[in-house]
Amino acid sequence: MEKTIQHLETELTHVRAGKISPAILDGIMVDYYGSHIPINQASNVSAADARTLIIQPWEKSMLGVIEKAILAANIGITPHNDGAVVKLFQPPLTEERRKEFVKKAHTIAETARVSIRSIRRDSVDHIKKLEKEHVSEDQIKDGEKEVQDLTNKYIALVDKHLAAKEKEIMTV
Repeated sequence: MEKTIQHLETELTHVRAGKISPAILDGIMVDYYGSHIPINQASNVSAADARTLIIQPWEKSMLGVIEKAILAANIGITPHNDGAVVKLFQPPLTEERRKEFVKKAHTIAETARVSIRSIRRDSVDHIKKLEKEHVSEDQIKDGEKEVQDLTNKYIALVDKHLAAKEKEIMTV
């Protein structure tokens, strides 16, 4: 369940909010002399302001490769190559676009909830199998209650992360 929360946090960082973050480039790989490496290992990635991300490659020959990789990743932002750096300008979000991002965040959160419930189901099944090994009913009921309490705790954590991200997205 802890790993599910960590995965949720990672996925929510990929949902754009009002300000641009270098995290939107996570997972984008570039071809660097025959091997695929993350963009942040072939360049310096920094946020110039709330809406601009600057990618300064270690070698100028990488400008085109980085630009093509960003376009191929389809992150919704078109890169601008000025000959020295690649710039990403995030346009201001409209109300409609913000609502789309909130829906995307809800989908990610629901996937996390389903994963946590699946873990609960597997744990309860495992506990019920212990009944055949002469474990008392009270211990089984206590184990099921403990698993349910853990499930409730982690579902509440998912809801907390979702509410924070929704607030971040809807803030103009």
